[in-house]
Amino acid sequence: MRQYWLMKSEPDEVSIDDALAAPGQTVPWTGVRNYQARNFMRDQMRVGDGVLFYHSSCPEPGIAGIAEVASAPYPDPTQFDPRSPYHDPASKPDAPRWLLVDVRALRKTRLLGLAEMREHAALADMLVLKKGNRLSITPVDAKHWRAVEKLLGVGGEEG
Repeated sequence: MRQYWLMKSEPDEVSIDDALAAPGQTVPWTGVRNYQARNFMRDQMRVGDGVLFYHSSCPEPGIAGIAEVASAPYPDPTQFDPRSPYHDPASKPDAPRWLLVDVRALRKTRLLGLAEMREHAALADMLVLKKGNRLSITPVDAKHWRAVEKLLGVGGEEG
């Protein structure tokens, strides 16, 4: 069964435009350093799952595009690179601590900002809107996916 996710990216690191311009419209989702988010990628994400591409830590945070999971999880190479802000000296190549998946951008949408999302009762219990939620990856219920598609005027993003 297809699952859905919201994945946050800072647009100055990787924006929906960057992903669309990448080879195969696909980017590695590097830099996840939260165990719960890592475990979502490791244990639950499957190739073809839907992704709401969310711009965070920017003047207008919100959903900026539709994407899909494009690979099985594999070790995030930034954990081994001492020049990377995501370097983790405790992580070893023979026992990597951090994983990533590749994400394929399917389309850019109008920005569905946080304030607008909060206005819609159909999204009220969406995890990204919960107080204190700071996870970079959260599961999205099918009902929320459909509500977002409706608000954005897109549909049938079955990959």
